[in-house]
Amino acid sequence: MEHEFTRLSDNVNDIKTLIKVFNETLDNIEKRLSRLEKVDSIEHRVTVNQIDLSDIKDSLHRMEETQKNDIQHINRRLDSHLVKIAKAEEEILIFKNK
Repeated sequence: MEHEFTRLSDNVNDIKTLIKVFNETLDNIEKRLSRLEKVDSIEHRVTVNQIDLSDIKDSLHRMEETQKNDIQHINRRLDSHLVKIAKAEEEILIFKNK
């Protein structure tokens, strides 16, 4: 009988050990899941930020093109005014020489 009691006690201890290991495993799984949720949240924020940055980059490119067109237009107008000024100066020199 004592032998059976010892065996039973050993079995109970084995079960307690299994329960302890199981609980530790569950704790580890919960910690890992928590980290995964954080990583998922970070990945989501990175994705959103990448989309925002892409939108900003596209907007800047459009602005650059618009400004480039405006600057080209201004340069053409300045060139035409410089030509007119040069012609006027030329005419003034011609009148002075006469």
